[in-house]
Amino acid sequence: MEEELVKRLSGSVAIVTGGGSIGEGFGNGRATCMRLAQEGAKVVVADRTQASADTTVRAIIADGGTAVSAVGDVTSDAECADIVRNAVDRFGQVDILVNNVGIPGKAASVVDVTEEDWSQVMDVNVKSVMLMSKHAIPLMLKLGRGSIVNVSSIASFRQADRAAYAASKGAVNTLTMAMAGMHAKQGIRVNCVAPGQVWTPVVADTFPGGESAVAELRERRRKSSLMKSEGTGWDVANAVLYFANDESRWVTGQTILVDGGLHIGRPPAVD
Repeated sequence: MEEELVKRLSGSVAIVTGGGSIGEGFGNGRATCMRLAQEGAKVVVADRTQASADTTVRAIIADGGTAVSAVGDVTSDAECADIVRNAVDRFGQVDILVNNVGIPGKAASVVDVTEEDWSQVMDVNVKSVMLMSKHAIPLMLKLGRGSIVNVSSIASFRQADRAAYAASKGAVNTLTMAMAGMHAKQGIRVNCVAPGQVWTPVVADTFPGGESAVAELRERRRKSSLMKSEGTGWDVANAVLYFANDESRWVTGQTILVDGGLHIGRPPAVD
């Protein structure tokens, strides 16, 4: 009789914000929820849209995992508290927090961006990390351990056409290091995953156009990768999984780029 393999996150409870996805595809959030569940975590799928969160939950359950949905606005202190409370009420603890929520904002320089748009991007992309961590960390302290994984972007390392987005993701990188330093002695690790030009449903939604225009954009992004291949939400999810489990027990304050080598330099878009 074969011995059953112990899954890397067995006994853990994970909250993933932005765990839904636009449409039926697998963005970074939905893929992350699936991977953590596949490794044995009980997953709280947090999203502002009930239907989107429920779609992820159904996919996890159909795959043999355990998950519940939690609807809330992660720019609201009270609603972040409710999401964390939901996790404790259902599963008794919080071991892992993945701060995945993010919006691209409008393509604009600091000259063109409106104050309203700037504030919205900062609230969703940065304040949400602070608020969710604020409520999750006290529960991790009771366990004497925990892993927080923030999701940033290659836009914080390279030229970008969205000033607010680039600034917000740079702030996430720095906040990751600050949190890591403040909570390392308490057994809580804080790391960051910075995706490159992965193709996800939200990217397709952000760049509207006809089918041929989207296909052209997708091919252009594929060619811009040094590896000449397309990244997906699953590539991001696997990086999150590394930081979430004990294989990275001695790693904190790190930001890993998942970008097919794009940060090294962008070659001409040719085969």
